[in-house]
Amino acid sequence: MKTRFERRFAELKAAGRTGLIPFVTAGDPLPEAVVPMLHALVAGGADVIELGVPFSDPMADGPVIQHASERAIARGVGLKTVLGWVAEFRQTDADTPIVLMGYLNPLEMYGYERFATDAVAAGVDGVLLVDCPIEEAHVLEPLRAAGLDQILLASPTTAPARMERLCKASSGFLYYVSFAGITGSAQLSTDDIAARVAAIRTASSAPVAVGFGVRNAGSAVAIAAFADAVVIGSALVERLAEATSVDDAATRAHDFLAPIRAALDARKG
Repeated sequence: MKTRFERRFAELKAAGRTGLIPFVTAGDPLPEAVVPMLHALVAGGADVIELGVPFSDPMADGPVIQHASERAIARGVGLKTVLGWVAEFRQTDADTPIVLMGYLNPLEMYGYERFATDAVAAGVDGVLLVDCPIEEAHVLEPLRAAGLDQILLASPTTAPARMERLCKASSGFLYYVSFAGITGSAQLSTDDIAARVAAIRTASSAPVAVGFGVRNAGSAVAIAAFADAVVIGSALVERLAEATSVDDAATRAHDFLAPIRAALDARKG
């Protein structure tokens, strides 16, 4: 049986569309808004959702996502709560793939085998753990055995031999970080990214999603020229930060994403 990732990326390829992957921090801006916000993102054009697990030391994230994580932690949001929200989302959406993005420590504290069982039961499709390089991926064997994909990261500084290893091991999709830096930065050189993504595609059968530095429809369309999917996070999290109610958060999520989805689809045409 095909995974949700396989089905979704096959659908996108058949339609000639570029995938759109928004990132939001679970529990921010309001814990009670998380599930409505996820549905609003799907209505706005999300093909896959990255749901950030709040962590006290998010080393790969810039200030916007760091602050979102801090706010969520202050409201008592933890990994078990996040899995509960995914399960609630799955009650009415069985198709949209969900990736939990975060760090190893919460999973280690939860217990890898217990997490694998609970995550699959909730409807999680994969994990993206920025502090678990492929060299340490053996600790996630219980997750892979349970059917969860480990989304691997590659960057402009990835050495050729390591890139080859990443390409062979990638499943779900391969996340290419557009530049060496933290989330939310503004650097974006599409010529360099295009060349690297082309090289990855010759060595990997997994779809390639590009993130970091994508902030609006213009930058998303530029990336869509050569990527299978575009990831957008900090700009969306920043827009959501000032939401004052559940409806406001859902509306902000939808209205931020919909013009980007429309621009990507217009490019296809």
